Amino acid sequence: MIEIRRMRAEDAGMMREVFLKHGIRRDEDYYARCWREDEAGARITLLAFRDGEYAGSLHLLARSDYPYFAENGIPEINDFNVIPPMRRQGIGDALLDAVEKIALEKYGIVGIGVGLTASYGQAQRLYARRGYIPDGRGVVYKGRPVPFGEQVPVDHDLNLFFTKTAERL
Repeated sequence: MIEIRRMRAEDAGMMREVFLKHGIRRDEDYYARCWREDEAGARITLLAFRDGEYAGSLHLLARSDYPYFAENGIPEINDFNVIPPMRRQGIGDALLDAVEKIALEKYGIVGIGVGLTASYGQAQRLYARRGYIPDGRGVVYKGRPVPFGEQVPVDHDLNLFFTKTAERL
């Protein structure tokens, strides 16, 4: 059974511990900051549990760091992680179902960014299967569109951004 719920203050330490165990590293204050921002309304943090065991999480940022989304009031799904041994069990879909319901009811649109390397291949396929389409602005490096002919590193900061509207449910 998969349960999806909002983050609670006491979840911060557990999230940090589980992510560290699986090699997912964040700043020391990251999880506490997520809780504070959730409480302040700047983000919604959803957690997934499979048979009572923490399985992953994602965030819905009310104001994206990606300039196009921020300028157009498009909330962004951010830091979407399913713990590696829990993958391919429907947890990612359950998290996306829950966050899309919230975002599409409130905003009518939701955005997400994905890296371009093969390590993001599962996510790329998942978003396409769920009806996300590229926002048409091309590849972005560290939040800035990459002009034709410019060279940038192929790393975690090279992304393509997608949107989904209520019509594409």
